[in-house]
Amino acid sequence: MNLLRHLLLGAFLLVWASAVHAADPAQGRELASQCRTCHGIDGVAKIPIAPHLAGESRIYLETQLKAFRSGKREHEMMSVIAKDLSDEEISHLAAWYESIEFSVTLPE
Repeated sequence: MNLLRHLLLGAFLLVWASAVHAADPAQGRELASQCRTCHGIDGVAKIPIAPHLAGESRIYLETQLKAFRSGKREHEMMSVIAKDLSDEEISHLAAWYESIEFSVTLPE
């Protein structure tokens, strides 16, 4: 039983790792053109009610987009946009926004 558990875990990790490596930030940047009005192509929100996405965790972004897509999480605009995104497109978008580096300068 222990061997079977290890084999199943290994298979899961291989599938997960291939999905993780399949995400392409460059493709995500292209897809982000539909996000730029609110979240900005650079991940810095352009309107006060939208969150900044630059540097956000890929896992978090994927989880939230999939929740919008499924209806588990609802938002007037995001539910409409996410419903047509494939898992691959979601991974690309999340990889793009995660890849953006930013820094904050605090006043002295």
